[in-house]
Amino acid sequence: MDEKLDIAIIGTGPAGISAAITAAARGKSFRLFGSREISAKLQKAHQINNYPGFYGRSGSEIAQAFMDHLTAMHIGITDERITNIYAMGSYFSLLAGQKQYDTKTVIIATGVDFGKPYEGEEHFLGRGVSYCATCDGMLYKGRDVAVIASSASEEKEAEFLASVCSHIFYIPLYKEEPAFSSADKANIEVIHDVPEKITGALKAQQLILKSGRSLDAACTFILRTSIAPATLLSGLKMDGNHIAVNRKLETNIPGCFAAGDITGTPYQYVKAAGEGNVAALSAAAYIDLHKNS
Repeated sequence: MDEKLDIAIIGTGPAGISAAITAAARGKSFRLFGSREISAKLQKAHQINNYPGFYGRSGSEIAQAFMDHLTAMHIGITDERITNIYAMGSYFSLLAGQKQYDTKTVIIATGVDFGKPYEGEEHFLGRGVSYCATCDGMLYKGRDVAVIASSASEEKEAEFLASVCSHIFYIPLYKEEPAFSSADKANIEVIHDVPEKITGALKAQQLILKSGRSLDAACTFILRTSIAPATLLSGLKMDGNHIAVNRKLETNIPGCFAAGDITGTPYQYVKAAGEGNVAALSAAAYIDLHKNS
């Protein structure tokens, strides 16, 4: 097992990037988990006028400036989805596919794009509902599965499933037409419809679509940009759809911090960046306080 990180930062929006910059400045070992495209929400912003120093810039221009800043500080992005966080007492264990990372503290900066759970999703989680294709795909070798994809980046997950499963029902929730390789098209069926609920008995068995079509699927893989915090980390105190934090961005779980939109309104980039800085400072102080324990 590799040596524990000081800080694991989950999310590459303004909050996560700000936290990473501050963690580097404080000399802490850390890993920034997220997308190299930075933030889909930020990339789509037409114009941002309230971020100091970036008046009239588009979201994509600011995202590029963020990336340039990370590059200048030699800060890399680990392009892996964290599917579970386990509080282990004095540290946290993070799962990303088949990989595990141990860290002294965690900063959750995932934004609020995790969406409302589908009917039956939480009930069948771990019993025919999964958030990670590479983690659980082999459990359904030779069987039919469904994939609900929030972005085109999930197509590689579907291609992996196509190599082990019999048939893939692929439901894209994004505008672009999926572009699978010719080798994978044979057993990937793209369905333009809206998922409504997951049904079954002891395990999930069907995914019901808005059109009324029922898909017989041994597992429904729900691939979102981020996972609801309460599902990500058991025992995390919530305030509605947001993580409850104090002024130091501390959650109810010692060593776990949160920043950005996930902590509540207003949903503003400048607010998120400020919280990322505070969360990283708080995490650094927590590490220093407990370095001998």
